[in-house]
Amino acid sequence: MTARMDKKFADLKAEGRPALVTYFMAGDPDYQTSLEIMKALPGAGADIIELGAPFSDPMADGPAIQLAGQRALKNGHSLAKTIQMAREFREGDQTTPIVLMGYYNPIYIYGVERFLDDAVDAGIDGLIIVDLPVEMDDELCIPAIRKGVNFIRLTTPTTDDRRLPKVLTNTSGFVYYVSMNGITGSALPDPSLIAGAVRRIKSHTDLPVCVGFGVKTAEHARLIGAAADGVVVGTAIINQVATSLDKEGHATADTVQAVVTFVNGLSTGVRAARLAAAE
Repeated sequence: MTARMDKKFADLKAEGRPALVTYFMAGDPDYQTSLEIMKALPGAGADIIELGAPFSDPMADGPAIQLAGQRALKNGHSLAKTIQMAREFREGDQTTPIVLMGYYNPIYIYGVERFLDDAVDAGIDGLIIVDLPVEMDDELCIPAIRKGVNFIRLTTPTTDDRRLPKVLTNTSGFVYYVSMNGITGSALPDPSLIAGAVRRIKSHTDLPVCVGFGVKTAEHARLIGAAADGVVVGTAIINQVATSLDKEGHATADTVQAVVTFVNGLSTGVRAARLAAAE
């Protein structure tokens, strides 16, 4: 499982460009539409897929992702269905890394060992569990690593040099740098500050550093990608889904294509990042 992630970043390094990491909410607005979105993402330019697992109390998420989770849960989506979505995606794609992003409570209820076995079987490469600090590594992080699943940690502007080495302990795959304090979908910070933060994190680890929270346009992606090993986009993709729905919140003929078109634009920005930085 870790091999797929490592190979992706090695290939991107050889290309001389950062990764485009795309987040979407499993089950939003329904299972089949979100599966079609997932299947379309690599062709649109996504390098790594963050598969959002809906949860009823998503404390780190802004309004857009909270609403996406509510739409999914309303339609009966579950952690088991999220894993099944990864399994169906893997039937046609064996190379794109999948990172499941969510909260610990549904995994705890599902059962940690059962969850990890099912995740590995479905082809999930990594986990981002936003409410599990390093002090709770024995709960899920260590068991995941034993199964060959990357455990990807979040760092923030307030993660100082004393705390950072502890946060990076047992981290694998990549480091996710949350570029601002606050919830997802906030304003984009100064790209020059991000460059300094990425350098600081890299002084503590050889892992790739991907930056997210607030990236909304191809130009944002280009600016962030000039400093980072990857650019994470989530809320802006969720908004493409939300604005394409009908008045009842159902998918329309435009839903999947709206995401594809938007991700295509982001991909153009990411692919220009290193070229611009090298000039």
